[in-house]
Amino acid sequence: MLARERRLSEGYTEAAEIEEERQEHRLSMALAKAVYDRRVELGLSQTELAVRSGLTQGKISRIEGSDTVPTLPLPAKPAKGLDASLNIAIDADNVQVTISARKAA
Repeated sequence: MLARERRLSEGYTEAAEIEEERQEHRLSMALAKAVYDRRVELGLSQTELAVRSGLTQGKISRIEGSDTVPTLPLPAKPAKGLDASLNIAIDADNVQVTISARKAA
């Protein structure tokens, strides 16, 4: 059992600020993985995605490295550049971010 799990089982609770930071980090990591996976699937470089998204290559790198906690409008730009739909599901214990190809009309 991990130390964190042991503390929680003994009734220890983390400060709200720490849990909020954990949630932000989970969201950032989920977004990073979704953008990276879709970019690789399409065979795009970070630079190519940046051009298609209207962002810089450095910004794409920070998103994929989960070096930034994005505001909601930011993830929409790479999704647009990837010609994909962005889906974010957040609940108390889980964050799921998916970027999936748009269905043909």
